[in-house]
Amino acid sequence: MVLKRSGEKLVAEERPDPVAGPGEVVVAVAACGVCRTDLHVVDGELPQTVLPIVPGHEIVGRVAA
Repeated sequence: MVLKRSGEKLVAEERPDPVAGPGEVVVAVAACGVCRTDLHVVDGELPQTVLPIVPGHEIVGRVAA
């Protein structure tokens, strides 16, 4: 789900699979949590946010690449 504008509903969007660069990994996400800061962004309470974003950085998964 992608937040394109603060204060609006998130929208489903297909995105290309990421490719790991040097020193990086790709994680296949099994579960994702949304923190309170993400909710502030969605509600438009943090106006400095660069959009669009995919809220949710608290994940559980496995290294896929």
